[in-house]
Amino acid sequence: MSFSNEPVVNVANATIFQDHATVLSEIDFQITKGEFVYLVGRTGSGKSSLLKTLYGDLPLRLGDITVVGHGIRDIKSSEIPFLRRKIGIIFQAFELFYDRSVAENLFFVMKATGWKDKAKMKSRLAEVLMRVGLGAVSSKMPHQLSGGEQQRVVIARALINEPQILFADEPTGNLDPEVSEGIMKLFLEINKSGTAVVMATHNHHFIEQFPARVLKCENGKIKDSSKEEFELTGIY
Repeated sequence: MSFSNEPVVNVANATIFQDHATVLSEIDFQITKGEFVYLVGRTGSGKSSLLKTLYGDLPLRLGDITVVGHGIRDIKSSEIPFLRRKIGIIFQAFELFYDRSVAENLFFVMKATGWKDKAKMKSRLAEVLMRVGLGAVSSKMPHQLSGGEQQRVVIARALINEPQILFADEPTGNLDPEVSEGIMKLFLEINKSGTAVVMATHNHHFIEQFPARVLKCENGKIKDSSKEEFELTGIY
């Protein structure tokens, strides 16, 4: 699909810390509206720390980052919910409430992000569950679903507020290959509708089968396949 030149993420001379350790230094890149980007690198190379910084879970101390119009450096805790309404976050560990039904999990997010009209909430719930292929599971408990179905619930939760960008941290890491491919195709469908996707992955097969731009965390830097050629070795 064609992209606009409007960046939904702009990273300028940023240094990423985990606790007191520097994991990535002086990094620069942009992600434009509707773009699909793989984030790769060895375990401990900075992928998760970068994602956490982008969605406001880790403080940015050096450099500048803007995500969907929000400056991340020194962002106030009171401003983070407004950022989160414009983005979607998907974890490898599903992080669902296992004592609540699928519907209750999604309603929790809606209420936390300002939804009040119950009729609109029910309509949106049905819409996002249909979109991820789970139209008949709203009353089920998470433990009644397979791992792949639980991850689809997490994706539905991330789509509630029609985000401009999805950040997915190893979303298929706990799933078998066949289920993983179904989840990957779902991300591609979401991306085709205009939502940017940044997916951290170790799955070399995905990158070969579904080529897209790659950002590689290596030796404390970010290498960008749109600017330089590099081998996809060392991503495990």
